[in-house]
Amino acid sequence: MDLLDRSLGQLARKIPGATAVFHQYGLDFCCGGNKSLRIAASEKNVDANEVYQSLSSLLINESSSPATEAMPLPELIDYILDTFHAVHRQELPELIRLADKVERVHGDKPNCPLGLTAHLMHMAQELESHMQKEEMILFPMIKQGAGSMVMGPVSVMRHEHDDHGAALAELERLTNNIQPPQGACNTWRALYLGLQKLRHDLMEHIHLENNLLFAKVEEQFAKPSSPEKTGVCCGSCGGH
Repeated sequence: MDLLDRSLGQLARKIPGATAVFHQYGLDFCCGGNKSLRIAASEKNVDANEVYQSLSSLLINESSSPATEAMPLPELIDYILDTFHAVHRQELPELIRLADKVERVHGDKPNCPLGLTAHLMHMAQELESHMQKEEMILFPMIKQGAGSMVMGPVSVMRHEHDDHGAALAELERLTNNIQPPQGACNTWRALYLGLQKLRHDLMEHIHLENNLLFAKVEEQFAKPSSPEKTGVCCGSCGGH
């Protein structure tokens, strides 16, 4: 079925980031979620094809995953910036907005994720601080070939990644492992779909930095030099 003929509710539940697109165009995917994109756009005097293109780009971005293992470090850094830093900044405000709405509308229900909005705001602040450190300090050092001087900042970033992992664990606790309850509205389901993507993206983000980028940097600069490998005399043998 064409995206234009799918209901807004279906699209919100199936495409991470769709709610931000609908919010941008003023399309009601919650109470009016049973209307098709084509009909809802027509009623709002919105170009349905323009919305369609925005949704299609989300699907394209979701499915594209170039091989990162062989990327040179500068290229890998640019990939991380485009794929994760920019996406976190784009998606977290919408997740915070959706969480706030769910808490306000459904706060009296026992399975409502009370405290989720505040937790997401805290995550956004911590991530922003972390990403700025990488963008302003660590990544330029790596690109400029700063050598072993990068090892200190790498250690700090690894420690902060552990904090992000703990924040994800708390996110899962607040949301029943990001599983919407039976009968959850479209907003609630769209929120949890976005949270599932955030969890996936952040885990992939941390994995690429810890296990690929930082590992390559450490391999280059953390190895102690030895006379056997370098051919340079240490002076202890009396050799000339």
